[in-house]
Amino acid sequence: MPTIKLTLEYEGTQYAGWQRQLNQPTIQEAVETAIKSVTQQTISVVAAGRTDAGVHALGQVVSFRIDRDMTAYEWTMALNAHLPSDISVRAVDFPPSEFHARYKAKGKLYQYRILNRSPRPALGRQSLWHVYKPLDDAAMNQAALYLIGSHDFSSFETQPTENEDPVCHLQRLVVIREGHELRIEAYADRFLKQMVRSLVGTLVEVGQGKRDPTSFPAILAAHSRCAAGKTAPPQGLCLIRVDY
Repeated sequence: MPTIKLTLEYEGTQYAGWQRQLNQPTIQEAVETAIKSVTQQTISVVAAGRTDAGVHALGQVVSFRIDRDMTAYEWTMALNAHLPSDISVRAVDFPPSEFHARYKAKGKLYQYRILNRSPRPALGRQSLWHVYKPLDDAAMNQAALYLIGSHDFSSFETQPTENEDPVCHLQRLVVIREGHELRIEAYADRFLKQMVRSLVGTLVEVGQGKRDPTSFPAILAAHSRCAAGKTAPPQGLCLIRVDY
């Protein structure tokens, strides 16, 4: 049975996250409903990562298996005709049968946007975090360097979780300032539950002078969520890309 790979773009504002939930709208439910509308078959789909409620995606990857003779163009047009306007299929591919969106992923790139100015925003409120107090992005980048590499990231993992392996290889964590906007990019082989948002929240505390950049090794060593900072709100986070 052929494997189908979808690359999705979505705005997560109106959804309770990726994973199907009872009596709540989710991205997974919307995608599976669209597939059923096109094929008249009930199919379960797998995503590269389970984004939280309010989190967005530019390059979420989804896979499923189905016996259906359709071209990539036909799949794209048909699914987009049945998906809500805030979810879009950007690309359709036909990988080898053993492809699995989650287990075959080698790396993921997330981006978090912060508007760092005093006046509140009128535009784009659902895609950034407004932090009105000045942030020291140089100090934030200094702190981020302590996190690069393979570490136990338990201190940045929200509980409860079914995950039993807290070790991730974080290859990139950088804060880029463009005027009043800060863009935080994080790339790793895998991420723990709400890990990026926890990293961002802790880095913001460094930027506000509430934490010293050199405290990050101790935060990692604590293996406790209480050691790190608050969890940043979801709307600033976007899954940019998944590599295989």
